[in-house]
Amino acid sequence: MHVVIINGSPRTRQYSNTDKILEAFVKGLEKENVTFELYFLSSRKEWEPAREAYLSNEKIIFALPMYVESIPSLMLEFLDTLPSERQIPAELSFVLHGGFDEGYQFRLCEKLLKSITIQLGCDYGGCLIKGGSFMLRLFKSDQVEKMTKQYTKMGRSYASYGDFLTPEAKKFTGPERYPWLVRQIASLFLKLMVNKKFKQFATDWGCYKPLDHKPYNILEE
Repeated sequence: MHVVIINGSPRTRQYSNTDKILEAFVKGLEKENVTFELYFLSSRKEWEPAREAYLSNEKIIFALPMYVESIPSLMLEFLDTLPSERQIPAELSFVLHGGFDEGYQFRLCEKLLKSITIQLGCDYGGCLIKGGSFMLRLFKSDQVEKMTKQYTKMGRSYASYGDFLTPEAKKFTGPERYPWLVRQIASLFLKLMVNKKFKQFATDWGCYKPLDHKPYNILEE
């Protein structure tokens, strides 16, 4: 099997969480001797070869971060250049990730991706969904590897089944919605720990004002 993988993130490879995820995912493909091509829409120089690969192959995966419960505008622009009819059949699958942890947060975007698949005249190969990736690019390499190693397993699963329509892929998302008590504890954790981490990032990046500073809020003056 040969797979065309297109990274739909607008971030350059260096800063792309999606790239970190794909690095782990393709390891799973390689372990099963599946060949692949990888393209990055953040570089417009790759758009034409990505289009050619999309049109001439049967197995295609778009990997993308969820932006405001939808897909990045850069990827939408690329999709708009693709024809709605194909000369050869194709199956279109997706790897969707984002900062939210609960599965229900991704369902609207999942429906949109399925609709786009139909509009492009392709068969739907499912959507591999996982949250909690917001801070991925800020972690050290060993932490990144720990967080993404589960994608290697799903790469091997895709190599075996050729899609993300399996029970294993559905289970991969995790909880659809956390219980009330867990949500309250998570909220407290965000206030105490995550905000502290953001302050440290801000200090490291040279910020000297508090994170809640509002320089343009004249109503408070």
